[in-house]
Amino acid sequence: MSAVVVIGGTSGIGREFARVRAERGDEVVITGRDTHRTGTAAKEIGARGLALDLARPKEIAEALDEVGTVDHLVIAGISRDDNRVTDYDIDAAVHLVTLKLVGYTAVVHALRSRLHDDSAIVLFGGQAKERPYPGATTVATVNAGVAGLMHTLAVELAPVRVNAVHPGVVGDSPYWRDKPEQVLAGLRARTPTGRLATMADVVDAVDFLLRNGSINGVELSVDGGWLLG
Repeated sequence: MSAVVVIGGTSGIGREFARVRAERGDEVVITGRDTHRTGTAAKEIGARGLALDLARPKEIAEALDEVGTVDHLVIAGISRDDNRVTDYDIDAAVHLVTLKLVGYTAVVHALRSRLHDDSAIVLFGGQAKERPYPGATTVATVNAGVAGLMHTLAVELAPVRVNAVHPGVVGDSPYWRDKPEQVLAGLRARTPTGRLATMADVVDAVDFLLRNGSINGVELSVDGGWLLG
């Protein structure tokens, strides 16, 4: 049995990963911004829930104070952002940069003493860093920043392993599954495998990064070769 912490585990891929690990018999802690929603999600999947807002990094250490030894740490918390340099929302940009870079780092800082030599960390980025789209000004920037954060953490925390996963379009995720079929069909047509990534694919990739003791400082794309299209 492993002690697993999933930051951003109340919905989407983070929740699915936490559910799989809890069903496997691991001791799982999930976090989310809202206390009630986090508690409800935790109860549904057999985990423990803690309220935590990545965009308020000074409060993170206290929120995680009761967490014990951490074998596997997954930081999957995200925020959707539509921001263009021609119509730049500075407050939205600062919020996302704080959440995904400062917040991610503050989590690792808070849990540093609870990690051990065989612990492993996975950070969530995204493929907008390689294929930006209109409105991805901040998203592309922070996802690229996740790569730099992963590299420096792998060096500083050694022998703790630190990797990053960069999902592409995850067709059955809450964000994508209700998109118009013509949109999804177009994305599938530009993906060499002819299918979009699934949440199960991403969960399996994260599990691999945590499990394999020789994988360290790696950015793993889970997109069916979408960037080749």
